[in-house]
Amino acid sequence: MNETYIKVKGGGWKYLYRAVDKQGKTVDFLLTKKRDMTAAKRFFDKAVEANGDPNKVAMDKSGANKAAIDAINAGRSVPILVRQVKYLNNMVEQDHRAIKRLTKPMLNFKSFRSAG
Repeated sequence: MNETYIKVKGGGWKYLYRAVDKQGKTVDFLLTKKRDMTAAKRFFDKAVEANGDPNKVAMDKSGANKAAIDAINAGRSVPILVRQVKYLNNMVEQDHRAIKRLTKPMLNFKSFRSAG
C-alpha cells in the first residue's frame, strides 16, 4: 500500500492511494484531496470491503497510514500485521512510475472528477 500525488487542473495536487498484491496487480485505489489519517482509513476500508481482510500490509513510514491501520486494528479481534520496511514496499513504489508515465503527457487531469 502506498500513495503518490498527481496534478489536477484547477485543483492542484491530489493524492492517489493504491494497493497491489504480491503479483503486482492493483487491488484497489482511491483519489483524495488530502493525505491524512481519515483519507488513509477510508482507502483501507474501501479496499477491505472489496477484497476481504488481508493478513499483512506492507507500507512506507507514513504516519497517517500507520495511524489508520492502528485505528482499524483497535476494533478487530485478529489484527492486521503491519510491515513498515522500505524494501518490502518497492513493488508499489515501482508501479507509481507507470502512473506517472501515463499522466505526464497529459500534463494533468482536467478535473478532480475525471481523475478518479
